[in-house]
Order: sequence, then structure tokens, then C-alpha cells
Amino acid sequence: MQHGCKRASYNFCVTKEMQTDLRDNWNIRATTLYDRPLEIFQVISIAQKHELLKELSTNYHEFRGDDDESTILTQVYQGNINLRTNRPGLIISSTSWTEDEDFSILLTSLQEYEKHIENGNKRNLPQLICIITGKGPLKEFYSQQIKQKNWKHVKILTPWLEAEMYPLVLASADLGVCLHTSSSGLDLPMKVVDMFGCALPVCAHDFRCINELVKPNENGFIFRNSNELSEQLQQWFEDFPNNKFQASLCDNFKKNLKIFQELRWKENWDLVAYSTFQ
Repeated sequence: MQHGCKRASYNFCVTKEMQTDLRDNWNIRATTLYDRPLEIFQVISIAQKHELLKELSTNYHEFRGDDDESTILTQVYQGNINLRTNRPGLIISSTSWTEDEDFSILLTSLQEYEKHIENGNKRNLPQLICIITGKGPLKEFYSQQIKQKNWKHVKILTPWLEAEMYPLVLASADLGVCLHTSSSGLDLPMKVVDMFGCALPVCAHDFRCINELVKPNENGFIFRNSNELSEQLQQWFEDFPNNKFQASLCDNFKKNLKIFQELRWKENWDLVAYSTFQ
């Protein structure tokens, strides 16, 4: 890589941390070109969310509502589709099920969530649905662990989502969780970029350059262990969805993410890289 980069007229990298590493350790100058979300990752309406959940409920009963016209999160009242006031929380984590992601952290955090409700639920936490989507070598290992959980208040689903459905599910969630730590510590998780494209706040595992993307208390949270993730989940869903402080924080996150969304992949390429090839 060193020999090829030094012979190149121009070099690009995906983080400032990588830019520094290339400069200090390899004497290579590179321009940082961040990944940005594609146009398919967008905010969706409540009506779109309703139709998505109805489609998902054909295979996953956890999304079914009280009747054929409702879902676990939405209902139709006097011809209008609304979010249910007593709905569960919905979180999502996408993964390639590799050793780069320690899902025991998420499982332990969900166990604490379940335990809190069982022990009196002082924070008035809602029921929780956790979607973990993706394929990979460790999926069966963690799926067996999930099957052994006898939780009453937390449900974990591990569907494989088609490409056109994945952005809609991201946009329907209340919070994203990213366990990616990066083997090099120099690249950023594309899954968080996609979540931000849908204005979905994220809890992300800490590593060397994650703060180039996730800004604590601006667009999400950063955790180092299961205790910190557990606390973040419980704070986010305390008195959900009627917690005014949480709603205000979420609105602020989404305003910041709206600014992030203004620069998509093509626009960022045109801004940073296009002139290099003219």
C-alpha cells in the first residue's frame, strides 16, 4: 500500500485519524473523503411506517396490533394514522456478525433493561423490540444465546431485510445501536452513516475515531461497555413516549441530523473529490 500510495498523484482516506496515520507513519498525504448516506436513506412518514409494520407483521407477530388495521406502533383513528401512545420502544442494530462487534454488550444491556422492569420499573420503561439485521459467521452463535433468553418485556428479532426495506426499518426505529469497533481504529461504520441518513440517533461503541461521526448529546451517544449502554437505553426510554426532556433531546438530535443529511454521497464527492479528476 505504501509504495502504491507514494506513486499516486492524489490519495483519499475516510477519516482524519487515517489521514494523520498515513502522514505520520507512511509519509503519505491524503485528503479525507467521508462516507455519506445515499438518497435511499430518508425520513419517512407515519403512514409509510404503518404500511411497513403491517408488511412485517405478516412474518413477525410482534408487530401485529389489536386488529387488522393497527400495528404494535401505529393505529388508525377516524381515518388518520397515528403513533400509539402506549407503544413499545423500537431499536435496531445492523451487523455482519463478525468479531469486530461484541454483541454480548447489547445482550447484557437488554438483560438489565428487562431486570429493571421486573424489579418495579421505577423509570416507567416501555416494552422493547430490538431488531438485529444482517448475515455473518457469528449469527448462529448469538441466535442460540438469544433463544435461551426468557424475557417478558424485551423481544429480539433477527430478520434478513431486503435492500429496499432496510432504510424503511431504520427510519421507523427510535434508536440505533452500533457495536462496530474497527480492527484498524481508522475507519467509520457505514451503518451509522445510513442511520443518520434516516435521522436516527445512535448509541455507538467507542473506538479511536468514532467521535468524527458520533457527537455525544448532539446526534447520539458513545458507550465503552454494557453498563454505559444499559444506562443510555434506559435514559432514552424512561417514561417513553411521554418524557418531555427525552422528546426535546430527540428533536435536537434530529435537527442536527437534518444538517448532516444535506450533504449526501454524490454532493460530498463533487465537493471534495470531483475536481481532482477534471
